[in-house]
Amino acid sequence: MKTLDGIAVIGLTGQSGAGKSTASKIFSDCGIPVIDCDVVARKISNLPEFLEKISLAFPGCVDDSGLLRRKLGNLVFNDRAKLREYGSIIFPYITAAIMKEITSLKDSGEKLVILDAPTLFESGMDSVCSEVISVVAPFDVKLRRILERDNIPVDFAQSRLSSQFSEKYFYDRSDTVIVNDGPFEAFAEKVKQSAAGLKERYHA
Repeated sequence: MKTLDGIAVIGLTGQSGAGKSTASKIFSDCGIPVIDCDVVARKISNLPEFLEKISLAFPGCVDDSGLLRRKLGNLVFNDRAKLREYGSIIFPYITAAIMKEITSLKDSGEKLVILDAPTLFESGMDSVCSEVISVVAPFDVKLRRILERDNIPVDFAQSRLSSQFSEKYFYDRSDTVIVNDGPFEAFAEKVKQSAAGLKERYHA
């Protein structure tokens, strides 16, 4: 099985509202280290060099307080071309930061790490992964979760979901797909079983 210089990187991705973040927490509770790419991205969004590039590419999305996240999100999540442009700016920063964290974990003796990355495929980070796990859920379930979580209008939530990759996209590119279409306990058990399998395969 492929590892990255002795450590197995497991990509965890999926559709917005499907339950990826919940799965990430369960993996962590099972004792597997997790690198949260959203946390990495938030740190990067404070870098002056990054903010300057965003200001030039997306006028009005940066002010003296920093990155105007909601304004930028409304812009890029409703336009696939703008989302790609944003990705082309932030992904190199994220990749460098992630590789540094992976090296640190390897040096500390870890054999396995979960890379929680909503844009795993778009960033190209799937190329360093030993396996990819995707979380998917029915459209109505995802819509309800996004509305509850983000407190945004229904039409905006529907637009965000429509702009995402289809379930087939994730099935075609993943080693494991976890379907979150029932009670929490059932989903949690699926993730725990996946964690146990990973630990066994990679002797972690």
